[in-house]
Amino acid sequence: MVVTGLGMVSPAGIGVPANWHTLRSGSSVAAHDPELEGLPVDFSCAVPGFDADALLGRSISWRLDRFSHMALVAAREAVADAGVGPDTATPERVGVVLGVGANSSHHYAREFAHLAQGQFRSMSPLLVPRSIPNMVAGEITIDQGFRGPSLVTATACASGTTAIGLARDLIRAGTCDVVVTGGSESLRSPIYAAAYARMDALARDVDPAGASRPFDAHRSGFVLGEGAGIMTLERAEHARARGARERARVAGYGATSDAHHFTRPDPQGDGVRLAVSAALEDADLAAREVDHVSAHATATPIGDLAEARALRAALPTSPPVTALKSVTGHAQGAAGALEAVAAVLTLQHQEIPPTANLDSIDPEVELDVVAKAPRLTPMRTALSTSVGFGGQNAALLLANP
Repeated sequence: MVVTGLGMVSPAGIGVPANWHTLRSGSSVAAHDPELEGLPVDFSCAVPGFDADALLGRSISWRLDRFSHMALVAAREAVADAGVGPDTATPERVGVVLGVGANSSHHYAREFAHLAQGQFRSMSPLLVPRSIPNMVAGEITIDQGFRGPSLVTATACASGTTAIGLARDLIRAGTCDVVVTGGSESLRSPIYAAAYARMDALARDVDPAGASRPFDAHRSGFVLGEGAGIMTLERAEHARARGARERARVAGYGATSDAHHFTRPDPQGDGVRLAVSAALEDADLAAREVDHVSAHATATPIGDLAEARALRAALPTSPPVTALKSVTGHAQGAAGALEAVAAVLTLQHQEIPPTANLDSIDPEVELDVVAKAPRLTPMRTALSTSVGFGGQNAALLLANP
């Protein structure tokens, strides 16, 4: 399976070139968020200058929620980048598989207030179709005319990576020739901000730009983010027959469950370690052949340490690691997909973007974390890891074509 197209909408920018430029800078984009005014944590990482009306047209944008807006923009970029269309692929053999961690909640507060006041007739009839997770995949099929399988995976913060793994399986099984896959989500809503604050999961730094600190000794939690990362995944023979450019290979995938706790990861990271080992076995690669890791690393004290232990156990040669949520914040169901797209770019440029805000690494982490500046290094493979509530783990191995 080969990656023939990429699309990105994230707090690092709109479009792949803008994202890569910002990720290379190693500077967080977190800032005060007017939508979160008055809440215990009132900052986030937002997509800059995202105007759905201008990007999609008012006739489409008015009926959709933000996670669908971003997915459509990123999918259009990925499909155009791949050159997939009616003349290059059979629509019935093009699928869409996206990761979404939860219902989109941007309209919930207003609509539920109508219900609480007994004014149910004031509720929008679009509340369900604009908010339920599967609609984002459906909207892409409508927009592009794809008629193959269309579905959404929900494995919390691992959803985007899970989606790419399932897309790979659909191609491997012969069900599809092409699958548009990745994830989309926005946590920038008062409901999510209040809920995660009540869980004590969010960073509360007075300086938003310095709040997301993966692997740092002074990390205190994650920063709310949003975005959509999309890739066009294709059977290699199909891509070569139409002369498509191969950006990378999906070499291996592994998924496991911690069976430990509903929110906390296994403290030793055993589930993540097993997922990495499964991806290596699937790719028929040895641990020493992993050249780079794009870590899940949300900047929570427990989560980062558990993942670090897993990576040390699974990859004893200690390849260089980066943590992109330090720049973009945490986009939940889109996070793994954004990081997978960035891993493809890392392989193409042979350059690892730095982790932002890493001033004093936690001495218990014991990883080679890239910080302060991008690192140029020869790479053939990159591993992207994801972890979600419920003990969901997913690992994706990407390789040069």
